Amino acid sequence: MTDHHAQEGLSGRNFSRRTMLTSAAMGAVAPVVAPAVVGTAAPAATAKPRGKSSGGALRRITMYAEELPGGLIGYGLTPGGATVPGPILEIWEGDTLDIELINNTDRQLSIHPHGVDYSVDSDGSPMNDSFNRPGERRFYTWRTRAPYQAKGGTWMPGNAGYWHYHDHAMGTPHGTEGLRKGLYGALIVRREGDVLPDRQYTVVFNDMTINNKMAPHAPMFEARLGERVEFIAIGHGDQFHTFHIHAHRWVDNRTGMLSGPDDPTPSIDNKDLNPGSSYGFQLIAGEGVGPGAWMYHCHVQFHSDQGMAGIFLVRNEDGSMPPGAQEAIDRYRGHGNDH
Repeated sequence: MTDHHAQEGLSGRNFSRRTMLTSAAMGAVAPVVAPAVVGTAAPAATAKPRGKSSGGALRRITMYAEELPGGLIGYGLTPGGATVPGPILEIWEGDTLDIELINNTDRQLSIHPHGVDYSVDSDGSPMNDSFNRPGERRFYTWRTRAPYQAKGGTWMPGNAGYWHYHDHAMGTPHGTEGLRKGLYGALIVRREGDVLPDRQYTVVFNDMTINNKMAPHAPMFEARLGERVEFIAIGHGDQFHTFHIHAHRWVDNRTGMLSGPDDPTPSIDNKDLNPGSSYGFQLIAGEGVGPGAWMYHCHVQFHSDQGMAGIFLVRNEDGSMPPGAQEAIDRYRGHGNDH
């Protein structure tokens, strides 16, 4: 048995669901660890850049894997605080994130990331003996870096992007049961100068569900007119999907926003979301179209018909409900019924 699998008590550091990642570097500015489902206010509009000489910060968090009602299992930042999806984990490119994962279930599980660098000890897979047995805690380390020149002068990409994390050990060596039960969440690696949103939402198309729910119970995401909203879209399961949102569009690049008026990147409002893929984008709520109850859904037709549809509610600037929005929501709640 390795040191990582040593049995320990299940007490750990407590973090609020909306907290700054602990920094080991003086003066480093940390993005937030945000809830996955509800909208939340982010820091100032533009990410404050760290000094180039800082070398990145070491950030530490504790996460808990716990059983939830309805047979679900989720990740959380506090005991009793697990959600589906799990919290949004967000760091700057160049930072290192240490995660202490405490398994408060009677099943083996892990946490496996996409898009970041890690050793085999932090792979989060049974193949590398990198997982938590029931009741155990284990440490996982994820590293990031900016674009760099490899041996021979070839330029390599950095880690900035919209990624995700998930179980890779429950049910099968690939975590198939864990994914179906809700062990997944969003991971964002920011680049210096990236614009931070007012609200963030994780949207996971998991088999035929959205965040393990279906219409008329799929999550309703809310914003006020003019707010900057960030969506992190993730695909899991065995189905091909596309993500479409009504009356809003984004740019098909790393951030979803144009770099200037002459940026030729195409604008889209529908994009493939295959199992294991992820992307993110920002939009301005109601820009050019106004407030209202706007639908988002999978554009594979029988998927949307069977319940892969939800609402993006854009309220008035003062937070009040726009005309007709409640009626639209009421009609949505009859999803699947004849009208």
